[in-house]
Amino acid sequence: MAWVEKSGKKTYRVRYFTDDGTIGSIPGFPTKKLAEDHADSMEADQRSGTWIDPAGGQTTFGEWVEEWLDALDVGLRTEENYRSKLRAHILPRWAETPLADITSLKAHAWAKTLRRDGLADVTVSDTLKLLTLIMSDAAEDKLIPANPIRARRRGRGRRSPAREIIWATPEHVIRIADQANACYGIDAAILILTAAFTGARWGELTGLQRRNLHLDPTDNARIVIDPNAGSLHESASGKLWLGPPKTPESARTITLPPFLVPLLRNYLDTHDHPHVFVTTDAELHRRSNFARRAMRPAADGNLNVEHPRVRTRPIQTGLTFHGLRHSHKTWMITDDIPEIAQSRRLGHKLPDKIQEAYSHVSDEVKARLLHRLQARWTTALTELPATNLDTGWRAAA
Repeated sequence: MAWVEKSGKKTYRVRYFTDDGTIGSIPGFPTKKLAEDHADSMEADQRSGTWIDPAGGQTTFGEWVEEWLDALDVGLRTEENYRSKLRAHILPRWAETPLADITSLKAHAWAKTLRRDGLADVTVSDTLKLLTLIMSDAAEDKLIPANPIRARRRGRGRRSPAREIIWATPEHVIRIADQANACYGIDAAILILTAAFTGARWGELTGLQRRNLHLDPTDNARIVIDPNAGSLHESASGKLWLGPPKTPESARTITLPPFLVPLLRNYLDTHDHPHVFVTTDAELHRRSNFARRAMRPAADGNLNVEHPRVRTRPIQTGLTFHGLRHSHKTWMITDDIPEIAQSRRLGHKLPDKIQEAYSHVSDEVKARLLHRLQARWTTALTELPATNLDTGWRAAA
């Protein structure tokens, strides 16, 4: 119910009952007729369930974020990422601002300021997306009529050329594994090789447990990515835990080329940890540590480092661990492996729903894929002479 009261000599206000039983007020109408029209409109919206209490828009962004975070139900890593962006960028600007005062122009002007202050485009974009998400939930909770932030359609485009991921040939991979073995240990060499010749993700391999590695060559030697605990996750604070892989399609079986079987079997004899791939201290791998201590010196070399324990040479500068997955994809394309077999092996879903539903991977295609991977290994190995960094680990294959 809404009614009109005179609030000054020439002004009127609309009074109404809020959802919690208190009385709200909308002042500033110059005539009684305008106030009555607004009250009638309010009552019509209340009956249809579309009315938004204007008092909700006076809730500050900071007050709303506290409620929003309490109700948040996402993974630990995602929540920590949200809290970090809120602390560093969003709350310093918007904490004291009423929700109703946040507009699209103000939000995009703020984003422009962040870029001018040196924040990377991707960081600014992700931060603006988070602000948009929070405002959308405020609209869903009927604090504001709608999310005011919309994509900009004016001004200069901010599209930048996509950065091409660096990939490696099998020869590159073996030489990088040699250097990783020398500067970090056999743990790094076998992990790099397995990543390149299976296409598995970092978390899928570092989270792989012995019970999900099957090394009987007469029974399809394979890796099984468990749907519930098939990936090692790492939060920004450093917490490690096992959880589902990236997507439902990522829960899969990856068959192993024959040469990997003895390499993995011999490697497993070096430790008794329940996980397959661990550090030399039998601890779970951490992505940043591995990149700094193994991947970078093995791929980029360390010619700029004075007196390293082991001198390494540039092989494929800029190659990341994820680039090994791109390498595997590139090899399959080169070997004319059908797209459906590539997708199944990498844990992808085909964009064409009909092709996804009606395509299957025959045993013949699976055998051809493993044969080509084995041939790539054999050819690369025979063409690469042993180096002073090779301590004999290759011979196991």
